[in-house]
Amino acid sequence: MRRKLWSNHDRWKAYRGRSFDEKDLLFSAKRSSIFQFKTSLDVFMAANKREKVCDFKVKGTFFENSCTIYKGDSFTIIAQMGRKYTVKNALLGRDTFEITVDQNVDHAFIAALIIILYEIESSR
Repeated sequence: MRRKLWSNHDRWKAYRGRSFDEKDLLFSAKRSSIFQFKTSLDVFMAANKREKVCDFKVKGTFFENSCTIYKGDSFTIIAQMGRKYTVKNALLGRDTFEITVDQNVDHAFIAALIIILYEIESSR
């Protein structure tokens, strides 16, 4: 994954393997708007070159320990991340997260989106 320099929307691009060649582009993600109180990302698969409608949307915030990933611009949830509360974690002061991913959804893709969300929020 690579952050695009000089981007108003914090655009990130993910490529196949270690390549940064446009022919190996898998997807790109960007903030839905420049000014946001809660982060919202639009995700476009490589085949969606016109970017009129996003293929996936990420809503939430890593630092509030929750986010939801939707299919397109719909209410169909494909993955959710939230904090996992246990007595052991509370006593040890650990943050543990639980991610629920629908079947037939690529787990690495979901992990990449959560990492991008974290990176965008960390850079603010």
